[in-house]
Amino acid sequence: VQLQASGGGLVQAGGSLRLSCAASGRTFSRYHMGWFRQAPGKEREFVAAIGWSSGSTYYAESVKGRFTISRDNAKNTVFLQMNSLKPEDTAVYYCAADSTLVDIKTSPDYWGQGTQVTVSS
Repeated sequence: VQLQASGGGLVQAGGSLRLSCAASGRTFSRYHMGWFRQAPGKEREFVAAIGWSSGSTYYAESVKGRFTISRDNAKNTVFLQMNSLKPEDTAVYYCAADSTLVDIKTSPDYWGQGTQVTVSS
């Protein structure tokens, strides 16, 4: 499956952004989807994941209550709505796909290119 992320940009603290990730190739609805991020000088970290049927969602503690992951299987797209953004949310955000819920939160098989999110204070 090929993944293309978009929607990043520069926003002030407290603002919002919505990331999108369009998938092509294999059947999108069969994959669990996730978002990771990597800040300068830090390791890539898990942000959020959603099960193939949208019935299950998972979040890192640092984004719970502020970020919402969703998907539209008819449009082969997964979204990450980010509200109340903080400067520490600044990172390159990557979307990912995997066939298992365990791996989508740890080591997904498929990765998209990153999209930069910068939050100014």
